[in-house]
Amino acid sequence: MRILLLASAFNSLSQRLHAELRDRRHTVEVRLAGDDEELRAALRDLAPDLLLAPMLRTAIPEDVWSALTCLVVHPGPPGDRGPSSLDRAVQEGTADWGVTVLQAEAEMDAGPVWAWEPCRLPALGKSDLYRNEVADAAVRAALRAVERFAAGSYAPRPQHGPSWREPVRVRPYLRQEERRIDWAADPTEAVLRRLRAADSQPGVLDTLAGEAWYLHGGHSEPVLRGRPGELVATRAGAVCRATADGAVWIPELRRRRRPGGPETFKLPAVTALGALLPALPEVPAPLTAEEDGQRTWTDLEYREEGPVGFLRFSFPGGAMATDHCRRLLAAYRFALRRPTSVLVLGGGRDFFSNGIHLNVIEASPDPAAESWANITAMDDLVAEVLTTTDRLVVAALGGNAAAGGVMLALAADEVWCRAGSVLNPHYRLMGLYGSEYWTYTLPRRVGPARAERLTQQALPVSAAAAERIGLVDRVLDHGPGEFGPAAARLAGLLAASPATPWRIAAKKAARAADEAAKPLAAYREEELAVMRRQFFTPESPYHALRSAFVRKHPAPAGLTART
Repeated sequence: MRILLLASAFNSLSQRLHAELRDRRHTVEVRLAGDDEELRAALRDLAPDLLLAPMLRTAIPEDVWSALTCLVVHPGPPGDRGPSSLDRAVQEGTADWGVTVLQAEAEMDAGPVWAWEPCRLPALGKSDLYRNEVADAAVRAALRAVERFAAGSYAPRPQHGPSWREPVRVRPYLRQEERRIDWAADPTEAVLRRLRAADSQPGVLDTLAGEAWYLHGGHSEPVLRGRPGELVATRAGAVCRATADGAVWIPELRRRRRPGGPETFKLPAVTALGALLPALPEVPAPLTAEEDGQRTWTDLEYREEGPVGFLRFSFPGGAMATDHCRRLLAAYRFALRRPTSVLVLGGGRDFFSNGIHLNVIEASPDPAAESWANITAMDDLVAEVLTTTDRLVVAALGGNAAAGGVMLALAADEVWCRAGSVLNPHYRLMGLYGSEYWTYTLPRRVGPARAERLTQQALPVSAAAAERIGLVDRVLDHGPGEFGPAAARLAGLLAASPATPWRIAAKKAARAADEAAKPLAAYREEELAVMRRQFFTPESPYHALRSAFVRKHPAPAGLTART
């Protein structure tokens, strides 16, 4: 069929549905919501059979939904209505949830149901749940709804009557008044629910250092204590804040926008506060379980199971600033000193990596210099993985990866990813040529012609398609919580395989042969020569595209990478 994908933003769910529908040979076009005249023009030009809206903040015009079947993906079970469904579910600690695909009509979220899928909500951040449990349910429900529409015989069910167990609940937008934290009275569990329900957007409005900030994300701290509401420590760019009965780590902050002032954006908490940050102890992040008997929060963790080492990392939004790259490189070098034959890089939930940290770069006094520092730190990390010849390295992608994050994964000997992962192996939409040795690893994986198409078309790739074209080696069809243990079991089998010592020896010989044919340093030098021009040329599209991306503005029309 011809399907028009309408979304307020081409976010993770929109990208995943786009890729899944294309895998099923549907013709899919994407339009961003907000301009009704542009939408009407698209309908005239494309003449779609169906409109599917996976992420929508505004209503579809009546003349559109009355003339064409429009299916809306709502992140709540049947009967749940309102713009903050998932936020409220997380803040209220709801465990059983669902996703509904309903037909658009005059009243928001009130149309008949084409499909719905239940899902569980573990005690995690909203954005993590949205990209994983909720997205899995949304894709299953949306694909079922598309199949039912294509069959032509299905009659959608109204959201009332005896067939639904739950009554209709219309709930308003979750405003900051309901999100507010009472640091003197709220227990840690309640604080975490509020922080997690707003982790990516909109954040929890609060006061720090005498100024208004939005708090983004939250993790429990089992040991540190202080006067409720005060900051007590820092770690890996995050700040630790005392609660009535404990403390929480807050990874990111966003300054409240002043009237008439510029748009603000999320930053690592320590970076955001800058000179406003009081003198606090920096509590080192534990790397191994032996150091961390209390299971405190850390964004880097190393453990071993026999001959297999596991280096897990988890950075907010998958973005890796210069400091993230350097700390991960130090942890990787620590892992290389351990007596293992297989090293698994990643393996956690949610994002693997999205490459350099555009928000930190945008906030820097010298964005060009910070861009350069960030990309060279990423290159140092990728080079270390590429030149590891004494063991097999597996990149385990429990979630999405993009740009330099994909190329970090491709530096490994094997790439395993969860069935729900989406890969964006390109840099073009940010006006960049790219580095991280992609000119070596990507053609080696998929061939020069397909590497050219992937980087120029700049389209999301599903896990199944990535396996089909050789971009990844194995797809694990497991839920978000089961991916890590499943990858661990497979890594154990890989380490026990009689072929593994032979593979390690062959890998070392192949790396030496490749180095003799063209040194890795040459690939890096060629890539960075282009990147340097793009970073340090003021009129380079990268700067305008980066600024728009960080501030969530539409990308300036007509800007592409200049090489």
